[in-house]
Amino acid sequence: MNAAARLREALAARKALRLTLYALALGLALALAAGSWALWRFQAFLDAAPQTPGREVVVDILPGSTLARVAAQLETAGVVTDATLFRLLGRLDGQGARVRAGEFALHTGWPPRRVLRALTEGRPVLHRLVLPEGLTWWQAGRVVEQSGLASFESFARAVHDPALLAAHGIPGDSAEGFLFPETYLVPRPRDGDAAPIVAAMLAAFWSQAGKRLWPDGPPPPEETARLVTLAAMVEKETALPGERARVAGVYANRLRLGMLMQCDPTVIYGLGPGFGGNLTRAHLQDAANPYNTYRRRGLPPGPICSPGLEALLAAQNPERHALLYFVARRDGSHVFSRTLDEHNRAVREHQLRRR
Repeated sequence: MNAAARLREALAARKALRLTLYALALGLALALAAGSWALWRFQAFLDAAPQTPGREVVVDILPGSTLARVAAQLETAGVVTDATLFRLLGRLDGQGARVRAGEFALHTGWPPRRVLRALTEGRPVLHRLVLPEGLTWWQAGRVVEQSGLASFESFARAVHDPALLAAHGIPGDSAEGFLFPETYLVPRPRDGDAAPIVAAMLAAFWSQAGKRLWPDGPPPPEETARLVTLAAMVEKETALPGERARVAGVYANRLRLGMLMQCDPTVIYGLGPGFGGNLTRAHLQDAANPYNTYRRRGLPPGPICSPGLEALLAAQNPERHALLYFVARRDGSHVFSRTLDEHNRAVREHQLRRR
């Protein structure tokens, strides 16, 4: 190869090297620019909220949801602006696997890190459920159904679930009497399953009433059932706190003497959810009703409602007296009597005259 050819070859090689260096420099510049842009975009994502001032959004995270699925939910709900960047945030912070299941009250005015913290450290939305004293299990089921947390059918199944009853030490074949009256704050059950709600009510019976009634531990199941049954009758017969122990004393005296309880609410309970509100003489004479305490001696087969703590305490500590009868006054209080003659006079004065 002559000198001219070698020179041309050297010049060509030098030109190719320059082009390569230019390409590398351009690639590096583009990579740096892209990295800077990506970093800027990610930082902007972290610093900004989707809306100002924003609004509350309830998002339901299903059990077993992946971070990618959660991020997509949040983007759809408007809680974050970019599902991919939120997923990256979760991975970088090491919190993605700790996202909890449940309903969460989030806000479109929150930056992404606050949203992630709420999903990993916050509490799911709790729903307020008020259960008054004296409801039958089917009335309690309607309350739950009206709350939108679970269906009546699901509640009925849970109330009669042998495994659930056994797990909570409930005597008998239903949770009647042990659905403790209380204001509950509960998460929304999955698939409308009322079992967790019923379980919370049964647990409340033992934690709030059981410890007061039996501080040394619960008695045998038959004694527990007897006390709750008597307390349910007291709960249904009077709404006045000052009368509960006295009414319990009347029933205790009748039990001791072998008298009929003659408790209207037990008869009504035996008629079931379809009772129309008019208690007739035929109802009181129906011996086929197992809860008809006008025809059957002793306590009814089981509780007729879920009594409150005060009725339970009254049943455990009935007032000591010689009273055997009571009749309602117009104001809802009662006249108590020792003899049938006294009682009949009170009935004529406060019931027959009113009719």
